Amino acid sequence: MKVAIIGTGNLGLSIAKGILHSNGATKMYMTKRNVESIRSFEKYGNVVVTSDNREAVENSDILIFAVQPGHLAQILEDTKDLLTENHVVISTITGFSIAKIEAIIGTENFIVRSMPNTAISVGKSMTCICANTKGAQRIELTKAIFNQMGHSMEVPEEQMQAATVICASGIAFWMRLIRATTQGAIQLGFDAKEAQELAMHTCEGAANLLIESGNHPEEEIDRVTTPMGCTIQGLNEMEHQGLSSSLIRGIVASFDKITEFKNK
Repeated sequence: MKVAIIGTGNLGLSIAKGILHSNGATKMYMTKRNVESIRSFEKYGNVVVTSDNREAVENSDILIFAVQPGHLAQILEDTKDLLTENHVVISTITGFSIAKIEAIIGTENFIVRSMPNTAISVGKSMTCICANTKGAQRIELTKAIFNQMGHSMEVPEEQMQAATVICASGIAFWMRLIRATTQGAIQLGFDAKEAQELAMHTCEGAANLLIESGNHPEEEIDRVTTPMGCTIQGLNEMEHQGLSSSLIRGIVASFDKITEFKNK
């Protein structure tokens, strides 16, 4: 598989690392205006570092666009004459619809949108994926690529905004919950470093319990709550203070804001 990462900034770099570390490409082109910061990737042997997007497109099959939103349209215009029936166009650009991409390069191309989150840098991204009619034939291929860097899910394009809130903004929401747990642990007597270690590994464990078991969260809650115990006492106090309600309200507020941006 010959892959081009068009725009090797933070996100593009994380994607490139994930693919290279899993031996997911026979050849990779990495593009950037100033290539010196990514020159070290040439050590892999099968990587070509270049500032020439046309060179990368012409010599690759899988094209992963990770450029700034304002640059995508022009780059597609500049390279569309090189596209063949073998190319798969994968965009990671938030808010740039499939219809906009089709308006530039046509409907006959395999077009896929993907929405990873920042945990892709540690191989734990939750990536949502959708495609145009022809691109649906390459959904499984795209999922295989992003599954090397976490987990992926196909969603309808109309749910990509909601997915951005749950998965991309969601990283910040979970960070705030971990921070709050850390603060609580400090109040109970742990030093700051110990408190964060306790909080983040407990969070990881909770997520993995659900991933591995397939259980509903309430099933796992039931395992650690006993009649008149400390866990149910704490949970009930959190709910009295609006924990679930405030989380849901925050998620909806974020969605309303991203919808406002789209409608402008």
